[in-house]
Amino acid sequence: MDYRIYLAGSLFDHKALTGNRLLAAAIEAVSAGRFGCVLPQDLEQLNAGRHDIRNNDLKALMSCELALFNFDGPELDSGTVMEFVFAKMLDIPAVILRTDFRLAGDQLDGGPSFNLMLSGYPRTVVVELNAMALYHDHCVSGDLRQQLEGYYSELADMVVTAFDQVLNQPPVERPADAATLYRWVAAAVGGGYPELVESQIEETVRLRLLRGLL
Repeated sequence: MDYRIYLAGSLFDHKALTGNRLLAAAIEAVSAGRFGCVLPQDLEQLNAGRHDIRNNDLKALMSCELALFNFDGPELDSGTVMEFVFAKMLDIPAVILRTDFRLAGDQLDGGPSFNLMLSGYPRTVVVELNAMALYHDHCVSGDLRQQLEGYYSELADMVVTAFDQVLNQPPVERPADAATLYRWVAAAVGGGYPELVESQIEETVRLRLLRGLL
């Protein structure tokens, strides 16, 4: 695996949980193992405190080289929005995936179908498609396993292509001391998060600089 992708999105019902898992597996298969996904749902602990859940998710996001954000629904999942902003503050290359065919947001000039305040960020590629059309292309008849493989393989192919595009985009600006920037972002989060990630910041920044990701 060359890059780890933090896969952010709703994880509160069976459709979201299984959809995340199927998409993650398809991304790894389509990319021939170059990309692997970290699923926040695999990090959840039912008995953990709310700050622990939040902090562990953000720790995983900070440690990943890339991030994928599911922006479905007429109103975006607020936790996913927060994770997107957090990733942009750390200049993590990102892909936004919207499969919801309903029109939403306030970008009436042909922009993406979500709030304009979440548009225009550097090192971010948007993949927007009609999930219903894709469903009818693959899932109307035939073997269910083959239907799902075809559906998610086509979806994953678009996501992998977007990640290849975003990886060719240069960092926003190389800070004189990236570790200080990361510590500032951690401090802004608060709630025990700075103490949780302090030991990983130097190594995370070192590896990102080494690979040209910062």
